[in-house]
Amino acid sequence: MGTSDAARLDELTELAAVQRLSRSLTADWLEQQSVLPLALSGGVLRVGTWLGRVDPLALDDLSILFGAEVEVEQHGEHDLKSAIRRVYAQDEVTAEGLIAGMASERGANDEDEIPLDDLLHLANEAPVVRLVNLLLIEALEARASDVHLEGYQNELRVRYRVDGVLQNAPSPPSHLAAAIISRIKIMAELDIAERRMPQDGRIRLRLQDRQVDVRVSTMPTLRGESVVLRLLDKERGRISLTELGMADDTLELFRDVIARPHGIVLSTGPTGSGKSTTLYAAVELLRTGREKILTVEDPVEYELTGVPQVPVNEKVGVTFANTLRAMLRQDPDIILVGEIRDAETAQIATQAALTGHLVLSTLHTNDAPTALTRLLDLGVAAYLVASTVDAVLAQRLVRVICPSCKAETVPDKSVARRIDVQALGLERIWKGAGCDACRQTGYRGRTGIYELLVMDAELRAEVQQRRGSEELRVMGLQKGMRSLFDDGLRLVRTGVTTLDEVLRVARG
Repeated sequence: MGTSDAARLDELTELAAVQRLSRSLTADWLEQQSVLPLALSGGVLRVGTWLGRVDPLALDDLSILFGAEVEVEQHGEHDLKSAIRRVYAQDEVTAEGLIAGMASERGANDEDEIPLDDLLHLANEAPVVRLVNLLLIEALEARASDVHLEGYQNELRVRYRVDGVLQNAPSPPSHLAAAIISRIKIMAELDIAERRMPQDGRIRLRLQDRQVDVRVSTMPTLRGESVVLRLLDKERGRISLTELGMADDTLELFRDVIARPHGIVLSTGPTGSGKSTTLYAAVELLRTGREKILTVEDPVEYELTGVPQVPVNEKVGVTFANTLRAMLRQDPDIILVGEIRDAETAQIATQAALTGHLVLSTLHTNDAPTALTRLLDLGVAAYLVASTVDAVLAQRLVRVICPSCKAETVPDKSVARRIDVQALGLERIWKGAGCDACRQTGYRGRTGIYELLVMDAELRAEVQQRRGSEELRVMGLQKGMRSLFDDGLRLVRTGVTTLDEVLRVARG
């Protein structure tokens, strides 16, 4: 806290997070003892004080309360006292409570009416700073992947995307919208004066032992700017292949394919289906220190230790295609390409695989066979697709039934009309009733369902003949490929997810 600027996110976020670990602390007690818990990391609680010596009994109390060793730091009295009042005021412990306290204030509803200097002042005021921090903290506590802020006539609507579904969150009144959005823009180092053009930025923050990157996207709308924050939790991004939810036979096949010294392995599905997570897990498995691994991504979502990663920046000419071309001169063994989105990248990727490199990448197609025809549509020669692609893994994410409120049930009549419940062995299924642990949704967490198409001589011959995706699908199923829908039913039968979820993401 060595600054009087109350807005420093890397500090305030930790202050609020520490406060949530021990709600029994009060502002009065902290001021009386002249201490403020600053951060908890690695079993050590950093405590700030403005005195030369702190009462040892107070430090003992904090050590017992947090279960950690205490390290004392000297900071300015004004800074610490103002932080105590901001973070430990009992009527402002949640975003909802803070909004209620600010709702009676009045201001201009149209941010264009607010002079730039006034907007900058409002964005740096303690209540706005704290509200933005609390919204971020509560989003992380809810395991949200995104935070949506949308301006309407009477409110700045806030929603969290949790387990792939948007949920309502505390929403400030519309007269606070300009200050809140400007605060986010300041944190992301965006131009607060530019309100008529989309902007993209990034925020990096620490929450206890977790480092979180926030990708910020702003877009002008009729009622001011719409802002979406993508939360990239570094710890949650580290998932091994065994944690992705693959069936044992699918996992074994996928491991065998990525262990090959060259070829292309594709992960395919819509945005938000877990493709990047799967490829990161594959790289983690392949990384032994004896190979050169390079990645080109847009953007780099998670940092991989010991792996050079290149972020795409088209403004300065750093594209997937020219970066991939440059990488081939770096003597790589394995290349991860964030997405094959154009003909040039597709051509270079297949040439790289043909010359002895393992290429991992993603495509936006609905199923595994369609990825093959998509490469053909991009202009890659049929013989190149046939000879270089080793496997395609299509995937979706389904919500997991909350273990705290899981209960056995039977398929409802609307589902029974759509599928043959008895033939599929679904007479007994499960669902979540809804509880506090899952925010009354019946779900907590997500897992994957997969469709793995492994190429063999017959499939390669069909691709070389430019067969359609449906013909390739029929052949793949005949050779043992499990469809996304069937893989989802596997999880329904074992009580991992619901039939509704599988029908939602992979209609059979």
